[in-house]
Amino acid sequence: MRVLCYLCILFLTERGTNERDAKGLNFTEEDFFDKYRIVWKKESARKIDVEKQKVLLSSGEETGYDKLLIASGANSFIPPVGDFRKAKNVFGLRHLKDAKGIDEMAKDAEHILIVGSGLVGLDAAYGLLEQGKMVSIVEMAPQILPVQLDAHAALEYQKRFEKAGAKFYLGCKAQEALCTEDGMIRKVTFDTGESVECDMIIVAAGVRPAVEFLDNSKIAVERGVCVDEYMCTNVPNVYAAGDVAGLSGIWPNAMKQGKTAAQNMCGALIKYEDRFAMKNTMNFFGLTTLCLGLIREEDGDVVFWEEDSKNYRRAIVRDGNVVGILLQGDISNTGIWQYIIKNKVNVGDIGKDLFRLTFADFYGTGERGKYVWTYES
Repeated sequence: MRVLCYLCILFLTERGTNERDAKGLNFTEEDFFDKYRIVWKKESARKIDVEKQKVLLSSGEETGYDKLLIASGANSFIPPVGDFRKAKNVFGLRHLKDAKGIDEMAKDAEHILIVGSGLVGLDAAYGLLEQGKMVSIVEMAPQILPVQLDAHAALEYQKRFEKAGAKFYLGCKAQEALCTEDGMIRKVTFDTGESVECDMIIVAAGVRPAVEFLDNSKIAVERGVCVDEYMCTNVPNVYAAGDVAGLSGIWPNAMKQGKTAAQNMCGALIKYEDRFAMKNTMNFFGLTTLCLGLIREEDGDVVFWEEDSKNYRRAIVRDGNVVGILLQGDISNTGIWQYIIKNKVNVGDIGKDLFRLTFADFYGTGERGKYVWTYES
């Protein structure tokens, strides 16, 4: 069987501090491609002909397939703000070349503007602050980490970043950014009228699935490549996994999607069942946080929370089911929350403090022992 896998392999440096080089980021064995009889063509796909089952490569070569896996990932989204898309000192942070470009320019740059305060933006800020750079961060939302955290948990990180020297511009967006004669943007003005001078700009404002080569291919694309529960597209023998499928933007889920797709391409009939929730963990300045599931409540939801000097915990319960959990500080005992949310375990009548639940509360055959817990390796 000819299995063609079109992948875009992406790298990020370890928080911009050169803790890892390109070789250190490689997670495969030295003889990986030979050992598993993989032919790596170091070029890009230009077009897919699903009727002839062929892929046109950038070299002009056509290669056929019996089964095709699309794992092309996603690319940084550079918003059309002023000259962002043509300036020499504006970078996304998605590919190895982005990290190398940032690392090289940061040698001489002192004032750095980061657009977006999600995990990628704050990772970049963290590394640059450690290098002694002056870092400003602009965010459209009224808080940092708006996708991952609620305002209370986000504020704890904001305080730590500000103490380290970062300056935040929240609830506003870049509006004007023009290149000087040298092709660089030296000042960015926000819609509030405020402006920031800068030597370099890092845009961490989200990603877009890499699907340009699928135009006119008959493979359905919406927010990403459309797949069913078996990771198959609307076209027979064509599968998709990872960021390009738009299901989950985290590495463990992407791996599960790839494994599920591979098994089904080889004749199995295995469903991908981890669409239930987004999981994020982060650790900045020694403060660890885990967020699983939803972070925004809706009308009718019940919100439980508690806080002490070292920990903040928050849970969203909908119709007796936990749909989101946020743990800041001590993030132990998280396995139970993933199982509760994934399996829609009703905790409405458990008769115990929600944040004190353990697996023992659900194991057995009595009234309370409605579930037998198992772990996935």
